[in-house]
Amino acid sequence: MSDWLHNLSVPWMAFIVFGFTYLVAVLIFAGVGILSTKERAPSFKSISPGMLPVLGILFGLFVAFTAAQVWSDSDRATAAVSREASSLRAVILLAGGLPPEQEARLRGLVRDYVEETVAVEWPMMARQAASLKAAPPALTAALRLVVSTPAQNPGQQTTQHEIITNLNSALDARRQRIIVSQTEVNSIKWWCLYLQAICELLVIALVHCDNRLGSAIAMGLFATGVATSVLLIAAHDRPFTGQISIAPTPLLQIMPDKEASR
Repeated sequence: MSDWLHNLSVPWMAFIVFGFTYLVAVLIFAGVGILSTKERAPSFKSISPGMLPVLGILFGLFVAFTAAQVWSDSDRATAAVSREASSLRAVILLAGGLPPEQEARLRGLVRDYVEETVAVEWPMMARQAASLKAAPPALTAALRLVVSTPAQNPGQQTTQHEIITNLNSALDARRQRIIVSQTEVNSIKWWCLYLQAICELLVIALVHCDNRLGSAIAMGLFATGVATSVLLIAAHDRPFTGQISIAPTPLLQIMPDKEASR
């Protein structure tokens, strides 16, 4: 699936997917209709209708395996964003145990990180262009700040340790988020899925070559099922791309206010 299709709204994506699938079905229907002459019709009819459920089951398995990958990627992406937001929220709460100057600075760095993530990283993830090569400057500075702050008492030392743990957890969640943003259903799976659907449509057309109306109805119903399955998978294929994508809402909800960060 190309980038432009993934970035379409769901109605337009549905129009493209359904239109392409129906076009394939019409071409198969017309081709079999032209070839099913009196000489060839008996040969076409000799194909066993028992192939229909077998091919249908194989197509269903293809859909199930492909959808399983998509749902797994979506769950991983959602979990990573939630864990990142939870870790940063813990950092903000624990910052109250630091001296006022360090607390304000740490809150400001968390805010800078969230703003940069939403404004820069999220659009890059939507284009599958986000990279792990460079560490986020704000979180790196936050780690250096906490490590360099001398602990004045055992309680503050414990607070610093917990802040460092949660900052590392946020960095790890960010890595997982970016890694998942690179995943998608590869072209081989899409080709195999449609090839299996074409085989089923072809057998339907051949088995019912002497009944054009029945063939058209059966092929139309199966093509609708194929298009629905493809649309469902394509709309959720890239977790951070398209109309149905994971938004940075959890990060925005935990972002410190500007006044509190000063």
